[in-house]
Amino acid sequence: MQLTNANTAGHIVVLASGSGSNLQTLLDVSSDEWAVVGVVSDRPGSGALERAARANVPTRTVRWRDYPDREAFTEGICARIAEFDPGLIVLAGFMRVLGPAAVRRWPNRIVNVHPSLLPAFPGAHAVRDALDHGVKVTGVTIHFVDEQLDHGPIIRQEAVDVLPDDNEDSLHRRIQTVEHRLLPEVVASLVGGEYDVSGRIVKGRVTA
Repeated sequence: MQLTNANTAGHIVVLASGSGSNLQTLLDVSSDEWAVVGVVSDRPGSGALERAARANVPTRTVRWRDYPDREAFTEGICARIAEFDPGLIVLAGFMRVLGPAAVRRWPNRIVNVHPSLLPAFPGAHAVRDALDHGVKVTGVTIHFVDEQLDHGPIIRQEAVDVLPDDNEDSLHRRIQTVEHRLLPEVVASLVGGEYDVSGRIVKGRVTA
């Protein structure tokens, strides 16, 4: 199936909470085929919003504290996303869990970047959890978002060795290097291309 219609397939909306390093990678490598058209953050003054402003990309802020619960917050996020008519939505360091309404509205069009080899170490502290568990290999997963936390069909993964003298910061930096390389490749393969999701299996050009 097609990602979306031809007029909006290249519209990328990024959701980010922190510094926005993955956002910057997408801003740096955007092309005639796709570009970041909007950035939504839950944190006013975040680095991601500053990066977007420097690139003249429109931004929106949706603060968690302004909503009574996750469902209402999700509706607020969805309303802001919809303003940009997205072909693909990328969660890049977005530290809030979206409610089911977002997945129902954009099925298999929301992509998340996670710093572990899922299903190992889901959640907000994946790098710390990997170190605490004593694993020798962790990595990066890019997956479609479903209604469970860090659970949707996996698009791409790549391993990152855990070194004997690693701490959380050093390991996270090496993981981010891989994220910065993989994410633009995944976005480019999704935009305008055909793919098939059967259960948890993603097939087609997206995996090339």
